[in-house]
Order: sequence, then C-alpha cells, then structure tokens
Amino acid sequence: MVVNKPTIIIYTNDPDQEFLHEICSGIEEEGLLYEIHERAGELDDLAHEAAEDSMLGSGIGMSGQRIAMQMRRLPKGHNVFELNAPRFWQCRNLGANSARAVKKMPFKAIYRGE
Repeated sequence: MVVNKPTIIIYTNDPDQEFLHEICSGIEEEGLLYEIHERAGELDDLAHEAAEDSMLGSGIGMSGQRIAMQMRRLPKGHNVFELNAPRFWQCRNLGANSARAVKKMPFKAIYRGE
C-alpha cells in the first residue's frame, strides 16, 4: 500500500545545496513537511510538476541556482515566485511562502521593497 503524506514537493535538477537547505528550513519553520526528488527538466517544468504532484498543491522547482514556486492549477510558467542566484534569506522566505500558501497566510518578502 502506498501512503502519500501531505508534503510540499521539491523537484531538483543539480541544485545548489546551500540554497536547497535554506528552502527546506523555511518550510520547516512553518511546520510543514517536504520531499526532495532529483529529476531532469527545465525550471518551469519542475515547479509545475511539483505543484501538481503535491497533495498540498504547493511545489518548488530548482535548477542550479534558479528556483521557482508554483501552485496547482496555475498554468506552467506562471510561477508565484521565481529567483535567479538569490540570497540565502530569499531562499528561506520562498520556502516559508510555499508553506504559507497552503496555510493561507500572508507571504514573507522575497524581493527588496516589499
């Protein structure tokens, strides 16, 4: 029997490990679980498939130092957030925001001036 847990799915393609650690820390701080799976693919494909495969409807795609957060039912390429070579605080907040989207809470700042 296969049991799917309510988790945020993270699909990665050769991810920056330090950025990935910060994303996971942000999710954990919000009290949710996550799963990380290595996959081939482009950033938009990874994020879209992660959101579709997540029981919670929130997914993150990561390719190198590029990161995208996606929600189920949004068209592929219409990411909620997308970062390219971010700072560590942005990665942590993106992870937290993927959990906050599920909990229907306000997002943390990702970009300067928010």
